[in-house]
Amino acid sequence: MDWKDYENITKYIYEELGRKTGVKIIGYGNTSKVKGKSGVSHQIDILTSHSDGIHDYQTAIECKYWKKKINKDVVMKVASIIEDTNIHKGVIVSKRGYTKDGISFAKQKNIGLIELKEIKAGEQNEKNKETCFPIGELIVNFKIKRKRPKILNIKFDFVVTNQKLDIAESNQMIIGLKDGNEIALNKFLLSFKEKLHNEEPGKRIKKYYEFENANLINKISKEKTQIKGLTLIGELELKNMDNTRHFNIVDEIWFIMKSLFENNSYTISKLGMIKKDKNK
Repeated sequence: MDWKDYENITKYIYEELGRKTGVKIIGYGNTSKVKGKSGVSHQIDILTSHSDGIHDYQTAIECKYWKKKINKDVVMKVASIIEDTNIHKGVIVSKRGYTKDGISFAKQKNIGLIELKEIKAGEQNEKNKETCFPIGELIVNFKIKRKRPKILNIKFDFVVTNQKLDIAESNQMIIGLKDGNEIALNKFLLSFKEKLHNEEPGKRIKKYYEFENANLINKISKEKTQIKGLTLIGELELKNMDNTRHFNIVDEIWFIMKSLFENNSYTISKLGMIKKDKNK
């Protein structure tokens, strides 16, 4: 940011606040000049006007994007311009504040003093500790029906009735076929789940896989036993996953603006939202 950006932001703030109070920008930048009683033309950063219904009043706003505080010399210069041009009021806007003598002299000359401070990344508004500017709330209703194939039962048809085998996790079990090939049990489970995807939700489906001279093998213990078949029972589970989510829409605070004499304070967001401090 440079001084031109700072002037632009100040102009924008006064324009936005003026929409409610009837204040209008009638001059801005290098072309904003007012000729005084002395015959000298004075450049005014921002010149505003408002009316009480009978008379029009003008305010000259001087923007100072300085790294140091504004002293009485600057205040004296603005006061002399106000006196020469018969402008009703003068205002100085500074990012670093004012010296003690500058404040005292401005108060005596009826010059308004404004601090317009940029809040940098990671820095907080020291007064209210806010870092975000609330904009509104977004409510989203999600309508979701989740279909998931679910295996309800796995049953092995052993050659020897009532024979038992230590059944480990399915990814540790393989089926050794008659021709010497070995197929992971998980392949049968995945194939069955694919079939369930095409079935009616909630309907129990049963599928039998028949084997000849096959063995069920535990890869960990190497234990094996003869089986002649495998029965899988499952269903396509339909689950209602509807929910509602609430999102708070916020914008980052960019500037804090406060008037030293009028005791007003405003928060300005990066999207250009302006909010008056509730504490004032």
